[in-house]
Amino acid sequence: MAVRLEENRTAGLAEEILRLKREKNAVILAHNYQRPEVQDIADVLGDSLALARAAVRTDADVIVFCGVHFMAETAAVLNPDKTVLLPDLEAGCSLADSITADALRAWKAEHPGAVVVAYVNTSAEVKAESDYCCTSSNAVQVVQSIPEDREILFLPDMFLGSYVKRVTGRENMHIWMGECHVHAGIRPHDIEATLGAHPDAELLIHPECGCSTSNMYLLAEGRLPADRTHVLSTSGMLQRARESEKRAFIVATEVGILYQMERQNPGKTFIPANRAAVCPFMKMITLEKVRDALADLKTVVSVPSDVAERARIAIERMVAIG
Repeated sequence: MAVRLEENRTAGLAEEILRLKREKNAVILAHNYQRPEVQDIADVLGDSLALARAAVRTDADVIVFCGVHFMAETAAVLNPDKTVLLPDLEAGCSLADSITADALRAWKAEHPGAVVVAYVNTSAEVKAESDYCCTSSNAVQVVQSIPEDREILFLPDMFLGSYVKRVTGRENMHIWMGECHVHAGIRPHDIEATLGAHPDAELLIHPECGCSTSNMYLLAEGRLPADRTHVLSTSGMLQRARESEKRAFIVATEVGILYQMERQNPGKTFIPANRAAVCPFMKMITLEKVRDALADLKTVVSVPSDVAERARIAIERMVAIG
């Protein structure tokens, strides 16, 4: 009975959201780490790059961003004439909080002339101090687009930065020592233990993970299966899961992505590398909050015009590459 009541409540909220979305000419964008019921109501579901591109393309008057604060800011920067809603304004990001605009300005002063590449998990103020933005799915391409003789400051994720530096071979690339507390919690021993329990599974690793750098060395030493280990963005993981002939996958990222993996691939098995890899900020968005944001057009995210104008250059470069 309790399960049926919950299903009815969820269905009722979804119908109400659909009605409000039509009335307000709104579009709902949701990240792959959102709650399953929030993923289900999304018009566009994807990683940061896919959602940024969707924000550029939409002709809706209202964008409801089911993600975290920096993502809604990015949508607001790209759409100054639209209303951007974040259903819970407290949905932040530990990685974005690891660097401020003042800290970046000080770092730039130590490396005059360097090109600044900012992971999209940063505030609009930090993006405004940057030359390029990137996501995990196009970070390598962004760095490769920069002349090899130019010094690069990569921020704020040290694991993604280390991965990109190794892949590109850019010795003149400096890396900010920030991390996502959720991804950092996925350690090499989690991978080893899960592979031990599922020796035939394919291994999908997000480059933000605390295990990513170590696993690159383990791969080089032959301690991980080279033919079955893939370092991928969330969108890349979903694509690999669909295309691979393997039936079992170990997934090293935030566990919210497992919902779409299982939904898109019936008959395949997806094992989290660490079941505790749950982002509390991503899970702050609920159907009730989406409904309330749409009903009252509240929880608006905006960016000062001078900051937005400078941040837009770096974001547009990100959207254009890869």
